[in-house]
Formats: sequence, C-alpha cells, structure tokens
Amino acid sequence: MKELHTYQFNLDSFFGIVGYILVVGLVVWLLSRITRYIIVQIIKRRKTDRYGRTSILFFRNSVKFFLGLFGIAYIIMTVPAFRSKATLIFSGAGILAAIIGFAAQAALSNLIAGAFIVIFRPFRVGDYIKLDDTRVGIVEDITLRHTVINNFENKRLIIPNSVISTDSVLNHTIEDSHVLSFNNFKLGIKANIDLARKIIQEEAIKLPTVIDFRTPEQVMANAEQVDVRVIDIHPDHIHMRAYVWLNEPFQEFKTKCALKEAVHKRFLAEGVQLPIPIHKVLKV
Repeated sequence: MKELHTYQFNLDSFFGIVGYILVVGLVVWLLSRITRYIIVQIIKRRKTDRYGRTSILFFRNSVKFFLGLFGIAYIIMTVPAFRSKATLIFSGAGILAAIIGFAAQAALSNLIAGAFIVIFRPFRVGDYIKLDDTRVGIVEDITLRHTVINNFENKRLIIPNSVISTDSVLNHTIEDSHVLSFNNFKLGIKANIDLARKIIQEEAIKLPTVIDFRTPEQVMANAEQVDVRVIDIHPDHIHMRAYVWLNEPFQEFKTKCALKEAVHKRFLAEGVQLPIPIHKVLKV
C-alpha cells in the first residue's frame, strides 16, 4: 500500500488525494465483503451451537465498522496534507471532541452493551425472548448498535443494545427447550369439575407439541400427564388451569389456541356448563 500511494498517486494534488481515498475505500470495502462472506460460509458449514453462532454473527457485524475506522486512520496517516494537520486538529479541538464524544455516547454504550450481550450470553440468536407484552419474539440478529427481534407477526423490533441489556428479559430457550404452558379455563359455577378435568387432559395429550414430562416415580404412581387444578371459585365461574409441558416453545401460542378450541367443543358436546355473566341492575 505504501508503494501504491508513493508511486501511483500525487498526494500533493487535489485529484491525487481524491483518487487515493477512493482506492483505499474500495480496498477496505472489498476486504469487508470478503471477510463477511467467509464468516457466513463458516456459519453455514460448521455445526455450532447458538452461543457460537451468536458470537460469529456479532463478529461479522463488527468487521465493517472496524475496517472502516482502520481505513480512515490509514488515510489520515499516509496523506501528507492530513498527517501534518492531524496533530493540530486533535490537540486544538477539545470542545469539538467533547461535543462529538457526547453525541457518540449513545452509540458507544450500544457497542459496549452489544459486546456484553455476546460475552455474558443472556440470550442468543434464535432464542425466544420476552421483554414485555408487546416486545416478544425470536432474536434474529445482534449488531453493534441494536438487537433485532422477529415477532410472531413477522415484524422486526429494533431495540438498542443499551436498552435491552438493562431490561429484564424472559428467555424461554436459554438452557432447556421444554416449557411449562399455563392454560386457563372458566367453567360455570355448577359445572362437573371432574368431567371438565378429564376433557382437558384428553385433549391436551392429543396435541403434537405436548410431551410427557413426568418423572419415573410419577409414572409408576400413575400421576396424570397433564395436571389440571381448580385455581379459584368466583361468584359467576370456576377458574381451572392446565399445566402442559411442551417441547417447542415457539409453538406455545398455537398450542394454547388449539387446546382452547378443542376443549370448548368438547364442553359443548358433553354438556359441561359454561360461565354465565352476572349483571347487577341498580335502581336509580
């Protein structure tokens, strides 16, 4: 590169400097593209776990940024016009540096937070996470600035790393892909609880994502695969809950919907009483 700018570019002329900057920029861009391509191929060919995949993807996203910084620094140090003024610019622009530093504070915090996410691994690319009722989905990418979450409407949530690193994150798949799903049902106040429990259990075990998570001791004791309990009794309904183990957390919502539909149809077919709202009439 030194021979390139010494013999092929006149770095004392405007057009020579512009041409040199364009060539260096092109070289940096090509290096970035080649490096990112190699990383993508490594991801495709190697069987890495989610931790390894997350680290590789974060490194891929960092390549372009750091090569760009290297390219800018290289141009400043090799172009005489820039090099002669670099010391003056950096030493005499304290106020400007402070302003730029303040403006870049958020970007720097996102960069550091992204690195911490990759190092400490509260979640990985491919994990199913939940921040609140509206921010829930599958982690699609972790960049230098933000984390991309694909929600169940196939929409992307772009959350700054500094924000998501300080929020409480519910990770459904960090260690174990099995999840315990809570499924709530309401019965009429005079409904047959035993019949309702039997229907819920029978319909639950028919679903393909439901698994038998009982211990050998529970199996020997003939414990039910799906535990159904009466949670509370209200003036107008009985609240029951089914504890259903699933082998696929990404299918929990669909499984809940399928179970509610199947149970409701069975309730109607077998005469299980459904709740009737109680309305109070106030005389004025």
